[in-house]
Amino acid sequence: MNTKLTALALSTVMAVAALPAAAAPYDIDTAHSSVGFQIKHLAISKVNGSFNEFSGNFVFVEGDPSQWSAEAVIQAASIDTGNKDRDDHLRSADFFDVENFPTITFKSTGVIMTDATEGVMKGALTMHGVTKDVELDLEFLGTVTDPWGNEKAGFSLSGKIDRRDFGLTWNKALETGGLVVDHTVKIMLEIEGNKAK
Repeated sequence: MNTKLTALALSTVMAVAALPAAAAPYDIDTAHSSVGFQIKHLAISKVNGSFNEFSGNFVFVEGDPSQWSAEAVIQAASIDTGNKDRDDHLRSADFFDVENFPTITFKSTGVIMTDATEGVMKGALTMHGVTKDVELDLEFLGTVTDPWGNEKAGFSLSGKIDRRDFGLTWNKALETGGLVVDHTVKIMLEIEGNKAK
């Protein structure tokens, strides 16, 4: 009888252990995250900027990227390149037209990891009223519990888009043949999330 009970208990434990880990939702900690970009100016220098107002969440199961997902909303008017005149121009109808298109959104469609920490996140980016599929290089930075008991996960993501694909076409030609503003925009995201309680 004891042997049967032991076998039953063992099989139950093994069955539970074989179950996939529950998908864990995380809220983006905006105080410790950033949404940045970089673009060439006059073909000779690079300008860095950021969006200072954003929110989002992601679902994460360590070791099982098939369950990962992410969503984010960025307030386009929060663009900040450190220059008021330039930022006002970027908010205008020449670029983001924030009065008509106040938000930029991203919704992931899948993650493919090439090893334990690096991979690619695919998703749909909507900006200036246009939605396009994009791919972002992803680096999983790890998990930790902070001194206040918050379970955290961190990621870095980066990629490039052509702003013309989203209807952001304003430009001026240079006498040398270059452009005032490059077409290619580099996206740089540093994301820290708090596991929902």
